[in-house]
Amino acid sequence: MSDDTIRLVTIGRIISRRRRLLAVLAVVGALVGYGASLLFPPSYTASASVLLPGQWEERELLTQVDIATSSTVVDRAAATLGWTGVSGRDLRDRVSAKAADGNIIMISGTADTPERAQQLSDQMVQQFVAFAARLVGDNTDPEAAARPEALRQMVVQTSRRITELADAAGPGRTVESVQTRTELAKLRTALQEAVKKLDQAAPAPNKANMVVMGPAARPVGEAPPTRTQLVVAGALLFFLLAVIGHLTAARMSRRLRAEPEIAAALGSALLGTVDVPEERPAHRPEGHGPRARIRRLLGLDVRWDVPTPRMSGDETGRQIRYRRVCARLRDQLPGARRLLVVVPDGDETARRAAGQLVTEAGSDPSPASSSRGFPVLRVVGVSVDRPMVPDRDDESGALVVLSAGSWTAGELTGLAEACADARHEVVGIVLAGTIRARPTRAADRPRDAATPALAVGDDATGGSG
Repeated sequence: MSDDTIRLVTIGRIISRRRRLLAVLAVVGALVGYGASLLFPPSYTASASVLLPGQWEERELLTQVDIATSSTVVDRAAATLGWTGVSGRDLRDRVSAKAADGNIIMISGTADTPERAQQLSDQMVQQFVAFAARLVGDNTDPEAAARPEALRQMVVQTSRRITELADAAGPGRTVESVQTRTELAKLRTALQEAVKKLDQAAPAPNKANMVVMGPAARPVGEAPPTRTQLVVAGALLFFLLAVIGHLTAARMSRRLRAEPEIAAALGSALLGTVDVPEERPAHRPEGHGPRARIRRLLGLDVRWDVPTPRMSGDETGRQIRYRRVCARLRDQLPGARRLLVVVPDGDETARRAAGQLVTEAGSDPSPASSSRGFPVLRVVGVSVDRPMVPDRDDESGALVVLSAGSWTAGELTGLAEACADARHEVVGIVLAGTIRARPTRAADRPRDAATPALAVGDDATGGSG
């Protein structure tokens, strides 16, 4: 799977075959989220709005937002509230402001109770309005406020005097009178533009008249993240991490699946593939100890990264595959009477396939000629961690039976080296796969039911003597 594209069917296979494990991890994630909610007490957020009359540019609104959350406003709100153990520095992380459409500044306050959140928001709004009014000059000197008006009156009087001078210069019949009237008109225009600029530069009186749009509403629910959100987020996070972990492990897996790679690792040729009916969970070999029971409980004893077993044809078709493998062995080693069947420990599919091979080799219908009968097969289980193959006795070689996607190249190479150390030549490889058997009648008893169970590591023989 390391080179396969991750598809939805792969994720569906993980969810289907690891549903118990995923459910347990989701519950653990929910408990972690619940524990996190205990560390962070619930909080409530209340908001109040302030309307800024007049025309405001965007940068001016952003300036008012900064003023609303400035340290001066927050410190004054903290001093007015007088909460025990709560200073302005503590409140700075609990208040926020943003500019909304329509020249509205929305100020929010967060506290541990709805009542305190409401009080904090209302107090922040009051302190902001008072501080902003002082900045724009609501409380400035009356004489300084009257100076722009006096200047406007002087401009009006000057404009009237210019009009009188223009009338006195005559109707403009001479060149001198025309020039005089033109200069006076320019002077009047310049004065009017200066007054306009003065009005624009001076702070508008209505900008100081901020309107508080009612008191803050008392919050009825917790501010996010709530306890429910933390529990759901924890369960979802652990679930996704489990799925991603499975996909990552599959991507990094070095188990061989392709037939040429397996043949190259063992240094022999593939003699064929055989099918083994899928076992029901009740028929799986029972492990011992608490670890085995936990694996069965979580469903870890079932491989998820193998494709869904296909539906088999019938019992006869499966037997033909086994007999063809035995025939190839007979044709490849016509004089061989005994062969060692090597099965990696833990490969239950290969173990069952080896047992069926033993049965088929022992049911040779034409053993009359000693040179044409199927060889006798002896099955041994070999650990891939520390492979040890029995020394050669009268066997003519070793036949390796395994399932694809279960072993790495290093493990198979170690298995081949163990055979070579025991003076066994690997004469062939048989790959075993799992299929779903079709339902059969009670009278049509499959031959697999008569196959003797082979314990890993025990010897089993069959074939014509």
